[in-house]
Amino acid sequence: MRPQRITNGLICTTAAAALALLLTACGPSQPATQGTTEPATGSTTPSTQAAPETSAPPSASSSTSQSQPASPATTSSAPEAPQSTAAGAQLCKAAGLKATTDATGGGAAGSVYMELILTNSGNASCHLKGFAGVSLTTGPNGQPIGAPAQRDSSAAVQDVLLAPGKSGTAVLRYTQAGNYPDCTKTPAAGFRIYPPEDTASLFVSRPSDACSNASIELLSIGAFQTR
Repeated sequence: MRPQRITNGLICTTAAAALALLLTACGPSQPATQGTTEPATGSTTPSTQAAPETSAPPSASSSTSQSQPASPATTSSAPEAPQSTAAGAQLCKAAGLKATTDATGGGAAGSVYMELILTNSGNASCHLKGFAGVSLTTGPNGQPIGAPAQRDSSAAVQDVLLAPGKSGTAVLRYTQAGNYPDCTKTPAAGFRIYPPEDTASLFVSRPSDACSNASIELLSIGAFQTR
């Protein structure tokens, strides 16, 4: 029986030694699995390095936004054109005009048609546009008598440019005061003329009868035309 126990003991010892060798042989394989995780962490670094490269496109957009203020600079020069054209437009004023009348146009049905002539006596060109104000008056510094001239719109309004020495004309009609039985006649020395858009006046000597009745209209005036 003793030899059998010895044999069994040797078998167990041999088996234990073989198991120890097997464990030591399997132990070195663990570092291999740790080595495979290191490339995984290393593969994440290239992705983080690619992030700074995406910041390059914003620099291009910022450069375009800085170039945009150049376009407003070109549009700001556009309003200069209207200023240059409006600078030469000036209305004729009484101080630079001479007023006369020409009654050679004749008359009809108790009315006399004449031309009211305004001549540029200044040194610069000016514009006549629209209707003059006309009244019968007692003298160069006298008060107007009766109703002022009514506007006759049969002729279209024109913008008449008067160079120095040039004239514009308008049709002035005077109706005889004797045509109105209820007219309170008052002697008039001539016409007081107000150029369009002007508060100063000119005087044209032409003695005639006026009606002090404000309801009686003896005068009518047309728009200025080129002579």
